[in-house]
Amino acid sequence: MSMQGVIKSITTTQILNKKGVEKITMLTAYDALMAKIFDGEVDMILVGDSLQMSFFGDSDTLSSSLDAMIYHTKAVCSGAKQSLVICDMPFGSTITPEIALESAIRVYKETKAQAVKLEVGLEGIKSVEKLVGNGIAVMAHIGLKPQFVRSEGGYKVQGKTQENVESLISLAKQIEQSGAFSILLEGVKAEAAKQIAQSVKIPIIGIGSGVDVDGQVLVWSDAFGFFEEFKPKFVRQYLQGARILRQSVRQYVQDVKSGDFPNTQESY
Repeated sequence: MSMQGVIKSITTTQILNKKGVEKITMLTAYDALMAKIFDGEVDMILVGDSLQMSFFGDSDTLSSSLDAMIYHTKAVCSGAKQSLVICDMPFGSTITPEIALESAIRVYKETKAQAVKLEVGLEGIKSVEKLVGNGIAVMAHIGLKPQFVRSEGGYKVQGKTQENVESLISLAKQIEQSGAFSILLEGVKAEAAKQIAQSVKIPIIGIGSGVDVDGQVLVWSDAFGFFEEFKPKFVRQYLQGARILRQSVRQYVQDVKSGDFPNTQESY
């Protein structure tokens, strides 16, 4: 019997139950190949709209489409059988509760994703309620919201003022009441993030939000050194991926040019 036959996939309930018990781990993936490597190693895999930057090479996430997110989510679900897969809802796909529901229904019908992620301000609470009320699991994304980068004039760290901290706590509580199973908290001062995590019973997954939250997420190409343009302060690089791969590419090129590859063992 295969491992996949034995190990049940992680559920949103299991993620909820990890709060205060053990830290939750999440990485992004955009294809079956990476998803298969991460599967069962991390609790959750996020098919992030960050793919518009890391996969597609764009300057921000805004131009990602629902069709593209569904395509990549299908690929990730094909590779991941154990980790919980979450599809990021792209810019414009959740502008009203009705449109959000329509978009999320497509994700659920066309992929095997177990949840969707929405960037949420106060106006997004109704969308969370609408989705949860229709059987769709939601991770809400608050703090620094990449889809709001143009309106907010850049990537700005949150939680610097008491007023801002209180509004984030209030928002987190409303999100919890609206039925989301977790919150992704991005770019928030560590002390503020700690207060937010303590204010709700649902897990807070941080990115650039310090250690006192319930789990962490990183973009895979940042964590493993494949994205070379810049390294955000909050990223720890676990591998110099681009450098290692480039060295291997050069070795391949050298072997082909010198006639070393393929040798007799590698030929029919």
